[in-house]
Amino acid sequence: MSEPLTALSVIRLLAEPNRLRALSAVALGATRVTAVADAAGLTAKEASRAVGALVAGGLLSTVDGELAVAAGALRQLAQDATEVSEADDFGATDPAVVSALRTFIVNGRLVSMPAARAKRLAVLEHIALAFEPGVRYPEREVDAILRAWHDDHAALRRYLVDESLLAREAGVYWRIGGHHPV
Repeated sequence: MSEPLTALSVIRLLAEPNRLRALSAVALGATRVTAVADAAGLTAKEASRAVGALVAGGLLSTVDGELAVAAGALRQLAQDATEVSEADDFGATDPAVVSALRTFIVNGRLVSMPAARAKRLAVLEHIALAFEPGVRYPEREVDAILRAWHDDHAALRRYLVDESLLAREAGVYWRIGGHHPV
């Protein structure tokens, strides 16, 4: 293997169409270069080059002289990626809060509103941190901030008001609560 198997190395390997076709052929059961060529619609030379690059890159292996997808390496790559993405604790110390935030906030976006009130409060309190204590926000600005979190910004705004995290009066909002210091 010329470089360790990483998400970037996998993308680089599969960005070349012949390699992608060759990997697909092996995944579908081709175990020899000639079978890869036939299944992928490649010439023998193209298949040989593609298979060679995939073996060198760690996506294919040979077991008893037959080609196989390096599923174990791909599983490990997926596991490593999951561990990295779950490393963010969102600044929370309570494991239940961290778990709720990791579940419902992905890549900085609210993916769905938790049904359980405790989880919903943890998520809403985290989102309320986007508002500076003591600052008054017009509704348009509140909507712009909440739109960055979720497409249904109006529902999110209502949840924050209903849970006494934001207050409103005459179209102006301000942060009033949460377990985080205000």
